[in-house]
Amino acid sequence: MTDTQVLVWSAILTFVMLTAASLLRCQGWTPSGMQRAFGNRDDLPEPTALAGRADRAANNMIEGLVIFTALAAAVHFSGKGGAQSDLGATLFFWARLIYWPVYLAGIAYLRTAIWFVSIAGLVMMVLAMW
Repeated sequence: MTDTQVLVWSAILTFVMLTAASLLRCQGWTPSGMQRAFGNRDDLPEPTALAGRADRAANNMIEGLVIFTALAAAVHFSGKGGAQSDLGATLFFWARLIYWPVYLAGIAYLRTAIWFVSIAGLVMMVLAMW
């Protein structure tokens, strides 16, 4: 995939992660949860462990997406994009996609290792600039 394609897929992944986290927190599969989801969410229940992990994973993706977007724009607009930056972007995306269910499952050390793989993808994009 090109860095631009990965940017679009990463935005979609972020949206899915945020939506899942919101539904888990609101308990949107229940009638009262649907009312909360469509309302102002003033009466949210305490998050379950899974809902908390989903929220933290989504927030972490937002943080990563900000950095990824800046790097993708820099590589793209500098005209220095190519195989290395595309590979780095692709590595970032697939690592983040795998990261999400691992985080939801609560597998701490594997989650961190996968996060580092996504960071390696970002580093590859930075190095493509030089």
